[in-house]
Amino acid sequence: MQIVFLNSFEKPLGDGRLDTAQLTICEQQGTWSVVWNGSRHGSSESTDLWYEGASWEEMMNAFRHGVAVRMGEGFAPLVDGMLDERPSARGGAVSLLQCYGELHADAALYEELRDWRRLRATSDRKSAYLVATNRTLLMIAAFVPRTAEELAAIPGWGPGKGASYSAEVLALTEKAAQPRPFPLDWVEEALDSKAYVQWLYKQKEHKYKNRLDRQQASRLILEGVRADKTLEELQAATGLPRRELMERLEQLDQEGYDLEPLIARELEGVPTEELSRIRQALAQEGDKYLKPILHKVYGPEPSSGLKIELAYDRLRLVRMRCKRENAAGLTAG
Repeated sequence: MQIVFLNSFEKPLGDGRLDTAQLTICEQQGTWSVVWNGSRHGSSESTDLWYEGASWEEMMNAFRHGVAVRMGEGFAPLVDGMLDERPSARGGAVSLLQCYGELHADAALYEELRDWRRLRATSDRKSAYLVATNRTLLMIAAFVPRTAEELAAIPGWGPGKGASYSAEVLALTEKAAQPRPFPLDWVEEALDSKAYVQWLYKQKEHKYKNRLDRQQASRLILEGVRADKTLEELQAATGLPRRELMERLEQLDQEGYDLEPLIARELEGVPTEELSRIRQALAQEGDKYLKPILHKVYGPEPSSGLKIELAYDRLRLVRMRCKRENAAGLTAG
């Protein structure tokens, strides 16, 4: 086994003692491993295997995710620079507001805002995050704006949201106490610098964990396609919701992976006339939005016996096939 990277870490305990650790990346016959060896509070050394496998990309994200976790816990490396950039106590204005919002939101007001968002999303027939993200609601619940101008100072609350939702949100915030006045130039001084740095590391932890999860899911999908698995089997293997699985398949198709064997298997029992109608609708309406295609092919409501989720699966699969055929035609031309 060849060690290709080695770094040491220390974490002061406040009583003169140190927690120490070593982080290594090793390679043996094409298999990568990331290993953390450390002792805590003077206890015997423990070993954590962060990654073992053949993917360089997965290995690097597992490495960076683990480093972000450990540095968020207070470990400092002997040699720095393992993350994209090391968080600083002097951050950007937006991240300072986001951190303060997550740490100091009024819990009762936040729950009221979430309930409002759920009802509004249902009424507007859109995803809740398109009305407002959790992070935006946390900042509103922390700073408690009283006017449309103050609400507009919350990152993520632009003119569109202001025109559609400000009156409803302000009706909720006016009932809560505003802890400190606007403008929000007091936040950097009020925010504990250590808590802010830990929050920044937590953001990096989530970032690399999401990347790693995405890469691992993509690998499982491609392995499943090669093994002739069905959509149901791919969903079970990855644990992804059906829509997210289909979106991931479309992304892999755009990246050039050959998914035609899966597409052919899933569309094998679909009547030729139905496939033709889908192709015609895609040609006439464009392939950006599927809802108009759904209505054109199946009517306002799919016929009994065809679940709407299955109808959307078929539309996505035919869209992938058509896009690839069109791209091949352009290349040939």
